[in-house]
Amino acid sequence: MNQSQSRQKALVTGASSGIGKETALALAQAGVDLALVGRSQEKLHPVEKAVKEHVNAQSYLIDLADLETVKDNISTVVTDFGGVDILVNNAGMGYTNPLAETPLQDWQQVLDLNLTSVLQCIQGVLPTMRDRAKGTIINVASIAAHNPFPSWGAYSVSKAGIITLSKALSGEEKENGIRVVTITPGAVNTPLWDSETVNMELDRSAMLDPKVVAQTIVQAALLPQQAVIEDLTLMPSAGAL
Repeated sequence: MNQSQSRQKALVTGASSGIGKETALALAQAGVDLALVGRSQEKLHPVEKAVKEHVNAQSYLIDLADLETVKDNISTVVTDFGGVDILVNNAGMGYTNPLAETPLQDWQQVLDLNLTSVLQCIQGVLPTMRDRAKGTIINVASIAAHNPFPSWGAYSVSKAGIITLSKALSGEEKENGIRVVTITPGAVNTPLWDSETVNMELDRSAMLDPKVVAQTIVQAALLPQQAVIEDLTLMPSAGAL
């Protein structure tokens, strides 16, 4: 068996920036082939180029907000890429608004992208992982799931859903050899803070560097098969959100 055939394969969503980008780069440096999922070829291309210096990689343009197509699109990626050993569900959106002023459309958009699309990605990879009787699914939550900060209500609910989804999935899939990990970071200095749906200024210098979160994800992903980090909370030592 040649080296490329023996390497593990990972699918990372939201791979074009922030935690997803750094996770892809860190996995590549650890010798893991990458399927990079995002919405912008322009943003994915430089990540793919950097990853290919170490391993095999392929970009896939998928809009995870289009829920009706996500499961089938992810299944297609898995087939095209020759299987997936590791799924990192990182894609998501930030959103701030008091609950009393959150329009139903906004509420639904946050839950669709941050929670329901994660379920669809999981359903897209499960058949292959079950066939192989192994696999690792890593879901990125947020400390906001445990500490719902004012104006972060919809976001906090979506991330609390991720934690419960992970626990339920773990209970169902352990017998199939599939590990489920929840990574729960505090505030991370990513482009999320620059998005139009987030209206809040915090000290970004006190936040976690996405590279640190990525290293934690890689460590969890590459643990020996007989061990699992079920839930890991990673906070800035300065005590930011």
